[in-house]
Amino acid sequence: MSSFSDVFFGGEGDECATTNDYNGEHWNARISTVPVLLVTSLFGAVFPVMSANTKHSWIKMPDWCFFYCKYFGSGVILATTFIHLLDPGIACLADECLGGVWNEYPMGLAVSLISLCIIFLVEILIYYFLKAHNKALNEFEHDAEASSDYKTDAIQKIDSKTSLEKQLGKMGHNHGGEVGATTVDEKTLYSGQLVTIFVLEFGIIFHSVFVGLSLTTSGDEFTTLYVVIVFHQFFEGLGLGARIACTKWPENRKLTPYLLAVAYGLTTPISASIGLGVRKSYVPGSRTALIVTGMCDSMSAGVLLYSSLVELMAQEFLYSNEFDDSVPGKRDGLKKLIGAYILFITGAALMACLGKWA
Repeated sequence: MSSFSDVFFGGEGDECATTNDYNGEHWNARISTVPVLLVTSLFGAVFPVMSANTKHSWIKMPDWCFFYCKYFGSGVILATTFIHLLDPGIACLADECLGGVWNEYPMGLAVSLISLCIIFLVEILIYYFLKAHNKALNEFEHDAEASSDYKTDAIQKIDSKTSLEKQLGKMGHNHGGEVGATTVDEKTLYSGQLVTIFVLEFGIIFHSVFVGLSLTTSGDEFTTLYVVIVFHQFFEGLGLGARIACTKWPENRKLTPYLLAVAYGLTTPISASIGLGVRKSYVPGSRTALIVTGMCDSMSAGVLLYSSLVELMAQEFLYSNEFDDSVPGKRDGLKKLIGAYILFITGAALMACLGKWA
């Protein structure tokens, strides 16, 4: 059995790469990756937030435009999980040069499984404690109403609750799909949506860091990689931006969706600029780079896999009232459902095709 240091840093017989494929060509084009990726990433992430038909949106677009972005983006995120995260993560952690336990056990899948279970546990605990807190608050209000000694406090609590309900009612227009089980109150739902958004943001940003690094330090494949990654970042931003826009943000958080979208838009350009600085020293095939990249990709894959299957596919298609004709104001449910599914698989297919090059 190899020692701990040999497993992670290699021993005297380390066979991993010590140089990268950077060839010094296309220097001006490499520099241009920073502004180009900045514009495409920002546009992809910010456009759905700006175009969503909510109180905080800057551009008033028809509902069908946001509908397209939302379901197309969900498919993009699912394909990103399998093709752009899980598969590369498995490949990195199973590279022959790592040897030892890395080649004896499917570490990439194990890391993904662990991260998925951790995210699931976090969401369970958040829902549990929020529901318990809301139940205790309701019981307190009921007791206060029944007691004349607490009459003043009861009135204040009721006013506070009414104010909260008004705030929640102003969070934005419901495009359908944001609301899950009807037994969960709006405050708990909002907190659950925040968990989903931050989980998605975390997983995608982790992945974007290595996308930028790999682009500016690449060799002969730079030109092809450049074009592919531009589309990759745009589609990925569209998926994330649509999820951010689906959340009912309260009045005092109206800038939060834009900040989250901008955070994604800045990640890849910043990592690409760092790649320009370490273009001769960064070795993607080194032991350390393989392990770090593989761990991050696998961990992000587990996070996005949970989000894709539970928060996106299940919530948007199975538990959404978007396609329920029995809901007042809803019609053509089956037609919308088929359209949403076509958009979903189109987004997944296009993102999966990009996996041939990046």
